[in-house]
Amino acid sequence: MNDSLQLDEDILIASLDDPGQFSLLVEKYQRPFLRVAYGVVRNPQEAEDIVQEAFCDIYRNATKFKKQEGASFKSWAYRVVINKAISHYRKLKRERERFTLLEPDHYENLGVDEILSSVLDQKMTAEKILGQLPTDLRRVVEAYYIEDKSYADIAREENVSLSTLKMRLFRAKRMMKDFALSV
Repeated sequence: MNDSLQLDEDILIASLDDPGQFSLLVEKYQRPFLRVAYGVVRNPQEAEDIVQEAFCDIYRNATKFKKQEGASFKSWAYRVVINKAISHYRKLKRERERFTLLEPDHYENLGVDEILSSVLDQKMTAEKILGQLPTDLRRVVEAYYIEDKSYADIAREENVSLSTLKMRLFRAKRMMKDFALSV
């Protein structure tokens, strides 16, 4: 068992000089990674994309893998796949929420004027709620939810730590929920 783990780590390092070696890891882990990704996104095509991206990340970041007590290549690689799948799922969820307004069955009994009116009302409500946020909170909400920027990018732009950014988003969501209840 320990030889197998060492072998994976050796293959990863060897693949930096001989990229063909990496195919051994792909063959070994592709099916299990697909199962894990599918468990998160529940879509076979999305799972395949996630696994492909994860393998690319694993290869690109091979030098960052450090053997530690209780941490093997396998656990590190699975963590890459799981994080990639969760990020992908969250992004899909945000996109679905944005476009729910435009679902045809949602508006099938309404005329064009009513649909436009409903969409405009919702947009105006969202703008009104965003407008009530303090400037620093509004910027991070717009960057994350509207511009779809990563935490790291926003934290860098705002010149704050990731934990500060997350706290600002948390406070903004709580304030927005309170504002929405009063609208």
